[in-house]
Amino acid sequence: MIPHSRPSIEYSDIHAATEVLRSGRLAQGPLVERFERRLAADIGLAGGVAVNSGTSALEVALRVLDIGLGDEVILPSYVCAAPWLAVQRVGATARLVDIEPETYNIDPDAARRALNPTTRAIIVPHLFGLPADLTALEPLGVPLIEDCAQTLRALEQGRPVGSVGRLTVCSFYATKLLCTGEGGMVLSRDEALLDQARALREYDEGAALTPASTNVKMTDLQAAIGLAQLDRLPSSLERRLELARNYTAAVKGTDLRPPVVPAGRSHVYSRFVVRVSGLRHEPDALNDVMARFERSGLHCRKPVFRSLHRYLGLHGFPAADEAERTALSIPLYPGLNDDEVAQVLALLRGARA
Repeated sequence: MIPHSRPSIEYSDIHAATEVLRSGRLAQGPLVERFERRLAADIGLAGGVAVNSGTSALEVALRVLDIGLGDEVILPSYVCAAPWLAVQRVGATARLVDIEPETYNIDPDAARRALNPTTRAIIVPHLFGLPADLTALEPLGVPLIEDCAQTLRALEQGRPVGSVGRLTVCSFYATKLLCTGEGGMVLSRDEALLDQARALREYDEGAALTPASTNVKMTDLQAAIGLAQLDRLPSSLERRLELARNYTAAVKGTDLRPPVVPAGRSHVYSRFVVRVSGLRHEPDALNDVMARFERSGLHCRKPVFRSLHRYLGLHGFPAADEAERTALSIPLYPGLNDDEVAQVLALLRGARA
């Protein structure tokens, strides 16, 4: 069975982790600071504040912008639960909007229609490796929090993803583009905002004490792995692009539509999400396709298990509903060997709804 996801761990990661264990310095220390500087420089920002998860990074970002009770935050419905949970934890209200039908990213027109006097921020997840339409979102005049968990090094109109918003967050979960096991980071070009984020990250060692202070630090053990992963990110992304080209050629003439890449946006393929055409309009139709792949040894998944509006019993999100009904994520990651890739390509060439 070819798993849908697999952490990309190589000798350099193991060596880096072993060196930290030998040093005896496991908690937050100089390697965390180095990881923060390296990733911020990679995106073109002033600095970063590493934390223990992407969800914590989102919560810290919202608190840094002083968002709380009585405020609204716009976010897409077709996304994992982390942005919604972060908004709840700061006491604000999440205003869900629909997505662009072809890209799965937040629809700028829907975001514009949702604006009101209490809107304090827009969370912009760049899904599956493709940037959202920052050019259309930026003029809305509301602080953008870019979520780059799946889209590091992608470009939108020549600009690195993560370099446009007031704040940027990343996740380093086991199967993300950069893996530290768990972990996240808040980044910005604004030093004052970074100082506030550091004050919220910990409550000891002279940090400013506020009711929102917590302990969400990253460890040097995680940062060492992150630095090793950052060193080989270019080759990792090249491998993803190579696989995506082969997958795109393989699905030609099948019932699978490859990812759409609008002009001015580059795709780094953290996920290869196809649209299954010709499906029956029944709740289990996509599950049947996944089951057929699984019987052939390929574990595919829905890229978003359930849209947020469905958890909350809301209606009026047709593009998200269609994505949930027809979008399928095919295994694509650097650790796939040549035999596995050949097996994936053979199955894709024969794919039918």
